[in-house]
Amino acid sequence: MQRPTRLLAPCLLAAALLAQPALAAGLVPPAGYFAPVTVTDKKPRSCAAPPKPYTAKLVFRSKYEGSDKARATLNKAAEKAFRASTADITELERGVNIQVMRYMDGGDRQQLECALNWMASWAQADALLSAEHNHTGKSIRKWTLGSLSSAYLRLKFSASRPLAPYQQQTRLIESWFVEMAERTVRDWSDLPLKKVNNHSYWAAWSVMATAVATDRRDLFDWSVAQFRVAASQVDADGYLPNELKRKQRALAYHNYSLPPLAMVAAFAQANGVDLRAENHGALERLAERVLDGIDEQAAFAARSGAKQDLAELKKPAKFAWLEPYCALYACSAETREYKQELGPFKTFRLGGDVTRVFNPKQRGDS
Repeated sequence: MQRPTRLLAPCLLAAALLAQPALAAGLVPPAGYFAPVTVTDKKPRSCAAPPKPYTAKLVFRSKYEGSDKARATLNKAAEKAFRASTADITELERGVNIQVMRYMDGGDRQQLECALNWMASWAQADALLSAEHNHTGKSIRKWTLGSLSSAYLRLKFSASRPLAPYQQQTRLIESWFVEMAERTVRDWSDLPLKKVNNHSYWAAWSVMATAVATDRRDLFDWSVAQFRVAASQVDADGYLPNELKRKQRALAYHNYSLPPLAMVAAFAQANGVDLRAENHGALERLAERVLDGIDEQAAFAARSGAKQDLAELKKPAKFAWLEPYCALYACSAETREYKQELGPFKTFRLGGDVTRVFNPKQRGDS
């Protein structure tokens, strides 16, 4: 894919945060989340039954099963098994995101009620809360939490107040989000720096989305602390040492680290916490390194010791981070052009229509 040329570890934080009550209220998302529902004359869509809530232990095969320590060689059989065992979870994530987008961009109340019913049915079943998990299992929990809570934010904060008639369901859903977030804090705290990588960044995003959705300042603070750890890992040249270990996937995983970090920074900014200066502008340095790498992979190949696999970087949604990033920084004309070329961006990992909430002038079909 061508791009136009452009120019501490918080050891005991988890226990302390979870032991105290929620602090000051008033957390908000970036301004685009307050957009009202757009009502159109689109034909209402039916609502399927929700996928079966996943209540078993969170133990799944990894798609990199059998790989060396770089964890970069895909195991197709293991990936197939993983996708089969997590199919209901994926259906929930994708389905809720689609339902929320359809409601926000058409006013189809049946889609709103469908999204709430799907999430409430899983909340009622205490889905995804198992204390038994492996690394892949706890990863699935935080990814799912981020997908659902960030889609829910569009409903929670919309000026149209769509959730007002559904207080019983929303209490149930938000309580479930908090339980998953508190488990996510426990799952991803106190890691040695050599193990803090993109997974921790995605955990920070899922907890941030939940913090704002449920007004939990303690969870907000944990997410900000995780961002600061991530920023401290970005070296002077914009590389993440733990992602360089991914060999041929180093560039792809640097890029994969940017969506959660950009979203956390954008949400922190909306609440008066400016993270852009952390570690001498680490987020901007990382983004510039990735964008340079898209143009020319030689530097990544040299630093990682392997020719870069660009397959994942051919998917435009992988660059959805450009929306919150260019809301935080004065992106160059060339970067804005690149963003325009790839967008509009929709990805369920960030709650659906990222372009709609950060750059509503660039609208796509829903």
